[in-house]
Amino acid sequence: MINTPRKETLCSLFPSLLPAMASADLRDELTCLICTDIYTDPVTLTCGHNYCQDCITKTWDNQEEREYSCPECRRRFRVRPELRRNLRLRNIAERFQPTTEQEEAGIPCTYCISYPVLAVKTCLLCEASLCENHLKIHSKSAEHVLTEPTTSLENRKCSVHKKVLEYYCCEDTACICVSCRLDGEHRGHQVETLNEASEKKKEKLRNILQKLTSQREEAEKRVQNLEELRRQVQGEAAGVTERVTALIRDIRKQLEALEKRVLSEISRQEEQVSLQVSDLIRQLEIKKEELSRKMGDIEELCDMTDPVTVLQGRESDRDDYCDTEEDTERRDIKVHDAGDLDVGLISVTLHSGLAGIVTRITRRRRVPEASDMLLDVNTASDMLLDVNTASDMLLDVNTACNDVSVSEDLKTVSWSGINQRRPETPERFQVYPQILSSRSFSSGRHYWEVEVSKSGGWGVGMTYPSIERRGEQSVIGNNNKSWCLVKNYNIMYYMKHDSKSIQFPHSFSCHRLGIFLDYEAGRLSFYELCDPIRHLHTFTAAFTEPLHAGFGVYWGNSWVRI
Repeated sequence: MINTPRKETLCSLFPSLLPAMASADLRDELTCLICTDIYTDPVTLTCGHNYCQDCITKTWDNQEEREYSCPECRRRFRVRPELRRNLRLRNIAERFQPTTEQEEAGIPCTYCISYPVLAVKTCLLCEASLCENHLKIHSKSAEHVLTEPTTSLENRKCSVHKKVLEYYCCEDTACICVSCRLDGEHRGHQVETLNEASEKKKEKLRNILQKLTSQREEAEKRVQNLEELRRQVQGEAAGVTERVTALIRDIRKQLEALEKRVLSEISRQEEQVSLQVSDLIRQLEIKKEELSRKMGDIEELCDMTDPVTVLQGRESDRDDYCDTEEDTERRDIKVHDAGDLDVGLISVTLHSGLAGIVTRITRRRRVPEASDMLLDVNTASDMLLDVNTASDMLLDVNTACNDVSVSEDLKTVSWSGINQRRPETPERFQVYPQILSSRSFSSGRHYWEVEVSKSGGWGVGMTYPSIERRGEQSVIGNNNKSWCLVKNYNIMYYMKHDSKSIQFPHSFSCHRLGIFLDYEAGRLSFYELCDPIRHLHTFTAAFTEPLHAGFGVYWGNSWVRI
């Protein structure tokens, strides 16, 4: 006699056996009418019907009418009923909920009740899971649709006709049964079999996946590039830090030596003056003693009562008792005879020492490869950043419009309004009051400063030599061959290139500007030289021609000085 395992034993051996063996009627009783799934935390209304707590709560929350009703019997409640949790129903429903362990273990065959056997297919029509042996004797008719083993059969049946879902309505994007297609609301619609629709969707998903994969690879590549950039910047920063520290240390050492030298000169002069003062004081003390002796002799004579004695006193007749005015002037010792500190010599010592420090730093030319640093405009930092200070930049009169005036030193251009009657040359601006520098830059890093007028309108920038000399395209900033910082008649400041403007929301606090060009990096930066220095804007471009500094003085008492 074969012993049949008890139901409890089978359930303990295979936890998913009980929900798989449950009848369809019992599952229907445990199904929420709203979500059509096994109850989750079921509650009971006063009418006796049960729902998932979340389902009935959301249904009533979305209900516009003030009266609440039961979705099944339509019984109305004037006051929102209190939901009572059905603990017994919840315990039963939990037995039918598939767990993660059950899903990982697999679905058992519905017909192997003596001992659990894993199912290989599930018949949607029979609502039964089949092992390999039972699958062999199962009906092969088309209406018996087989799927991968599952316990969730409700979502594979039509909610209207309770038939197996076989088709996909393309117009309504819904899975339907044969009755929906022939007689239901999807009649006459374009439909496909589930496999056909699934394959089409998979193809679309594969295309999307391919694009997403490409985008992810591109994002990963950018991440790698950014990481490489960060490592590069960190390396450059470390190098710059080391060189700056060494430079400052060297400057400090030289300044300390210069300080000792200057203080030593001051001490030497102080000691020299002190010695001179001491010598003069000694001479004056001797003179005081001599004068005191003479005064005593004279006082003694003045105190005598005998006239003969007084008159016979020869000392009173001696000429050396009182010096002549010439002798007094010649022998008189004045305070300034002691001398004073030679401030001029001290100043020369100080400034020559500072110049020597700058010269030595210039000769060393230890340069970091930094691409964008705030400029400290002095020789030492210029050499540190490998910046050529364009102190020799001059204006090219051959490019000057006849409405501008150029200073003799070729450093200042101003608006004139009077025709200067210069000879016509191909390089000369014919309409707009502009001028270019005689020097151009086709490589390297360069820095220069300009001072601009508070009044009038002006422009400061750079341009290719091929810029037009007539018409609107000749205005610096109105074309793709020039870049410019402009102040217009409304006292508005803006950057301009190719007729596109970027306006500044603020006015300038000072009227000194710094321009920094890194030709190879394609960067043209503008700075306001206030305290602290303020970066205004940086143009970026791939420069293809030499660059000239360009200046415009467009109206009023405007001027620009290099």
